[in-house]
Amino acid sequence: MRNLKGSGVALVTPFTEDHEIDFESLGNILRHTAQDSDYWVVMGTTGESATLEEEEKQEVLSFVLDNNPENLPIVYGVGGNDTRSVVKRLKQSNLEGVDAVLSVSPYYNKPSQEGIIRHFTAVADASPKPVILYNVPGRTGSNMSAETTLKLAEHENIIGIKEASGDLNQCIEIAKHKPADFLLISGDDMLTTSLISFGGAGVISVLANAFPALMGKMTNAALQGDFGVASNALFALSSINPHMYTESNPVGVKAAMEILGVCKGHVRLPLAEASEGLRANIEAEIKKMGL
Repeated sequence: MRNLKGSGVALVTPFTEDHEIDFESLGNILRHTAQDSDYWVVMGTTGESATLEEEEKQEVLSFVLDNNPENLPIVYGVGGNDTRSVVKRLKQSNLEGVDAVLSVSPYYNKPSQEGIIRHFTAVADASPKPVILYNVPGRTGSNMSAETTLKLAEHENIIGIKEASGDLNQCIEIAKHKPADFLLISGDDMLTTSLISFGGAGVISVLANAFPALMGKMTNAALQGDFGVASNALFALSSINPHMYTESNPVGVKAAMEILGVCKGHVRLPLAEASEGLRANIEAEIKKMGL
């Protein structure tokens, strides 16, 4: 678990113009992020996991495992809103080389807190790897309460949570009562330093795909207690961050990565590539950042 602290990159999945996986560009992304990041997250929301087939997901994971120059820990996304299906996938997936599983709270169904507890208990019981919970109400339609998270933290195979509720009071409650070795991970890049200040372990970041050095500097300075350096990095990223979500994630960060020459901005439907206006705004911010 100590390996899953710091700046984790929620890796994008690059596509060719005909929307097939662009493995050459994926290699570029891995090289671009490796030195300044502490671990990679494969097939999270930012990786467009909702529009990749199971075989494609395994191909991406295999490529990342085979192209890991810094031997970074790897977290793999396995989640869904059908508990039996998630359990089946966990049992059938090849997770050799994976350090932990990131599993999103069930979406669309809008389960009760008891339903969420039962879901993740079944997932954790079935998973051959430690499980990190993922709370993102803006996408799932329901919030995992602090009480629910703390109840699940008692499970021996649940090691942390990616908290993207945006509710600092909820995060404080988790930090206040969680087991000492339970990882409270920010799911919001701009709240990372705040979470670290009261016990957070770092971030699973969107911006780190494009700006790994700044995200790594911000996160690890905060973990070392140097909030002056962390704040300066945060301020450098604060103006561009809203543009990452204007037309949904990962549209914005892929546009930034194309401007920086890392990969193309192609996404799969129903997402659409960044509009000319959004791209112009992102390009202007990158110029202001001196990049």
